[in-house]
Amino acid sequence: MTDASGSTGSKGSKVVAEGPPQSLPDHLIRATAAEGKIRVVGLVSTQAVQEARERHKLSYVATVALGRAMSAGLLLAANLKRRQARINLQLKGDGPLGNIWVDAGLDGTVRGYVGNPAIELPLTSESKLDVGQAIGRYGYLHVLRDLGYGQPYTSAVELVSGEVGDDITYYLSSSEQTPSAVLLGVNLDSHRVRAAGGVLLQVMPGAPASLIPEMETRLAKVEEFSPMLASGGGLRELLQICLGDLDLKIVPEMRTIRFYCKCNSDRVKGALRMLGRDELMDMIHTDKGAEAVCHFCNEVYRVSEDELRSIVADMSATV
Repeated sequence: MTDASGSTGSKGSKVVAEGPPQSLPDHLIRATAAEGKIRVVGLVSTQAVQEARERHKLSYVATVALGRAMSAGLLLAANLKRRQARINLQLKGDGPLGNIWVDAGLDGTVRGYVGNPAIELPLTSESKLDVGQAIGRYGYLHVLRDLGYGQPYTSAVELVSGEVGDDITYYLSSSEQTPSAVLLGVNLDSHRVRAAGGVLLQVMPGAPASLIPEMETRLAKVEEFSPMLASGGGLRELLQICLGDLDLKIVPEMRTIRFYCKCNSDRVKGALRMLGRDELMDMIHTDKGAEAVCHFCNEVYRVSEDELRSIVADMSATV
């Protein structure tokens, strides 16, 4: 399913007319419906997607694609148990956008990047961004679940459409045997991301099979998801529209969402140590220093010649 400005589905996304940007705080909420038979997670990720757009200098279609994937990662991570648990998503399609990587945590932090952030495609005949074409309709969605203990669990499914939401829905039903409905949206103009977010509905074990098409029908009626957020509507209003007559119970607690990358200069220097003394000496003599760029946040780290010599000296002292 899709809305006119970037929800999941096969119809793409529209670039909206420019207007005053909204500043909804990024947050995640939980709820239940149908006497606990439906589990609900909803989130607003506008500021996080905007930061990703700025850091990576994303095109329109890249912003929508990565924004959807970031929201999807956060929705999946919301059902983990330990605070340090995380979800990694990789969408590897055959489209010109290249691969998409997202890392999201139960703590509400998220980061991500795309292979070719500047790529842009012509709008469709409906004046929409064709995210499926940009990602590609042939390839795989890889999901890594780091539960915070033991070995991470990895699974993969073929892409359904490249529209992200369809692919996440298929993954949940095929790999986790959890009937689900997903709605993702990104609304933007030439200045900024005006709204981004998502909703995940899941049928709990033992619930009647009739709830599955019911969920899909209800989400399909929300055709203006991200425009609703952009115009000042909230998640609670959206959930009331979808599930208000099905014993909807919204948990009062909200979780903050933010773009965050754990890279820092100490990690960069630690990575340089792994190159070995000979290669570091070559950097000192040839490049007079080193430069590293974090893929996830595009932060540039520069290590001076003196700092490299200090690393080499420390390595020699510890041998």
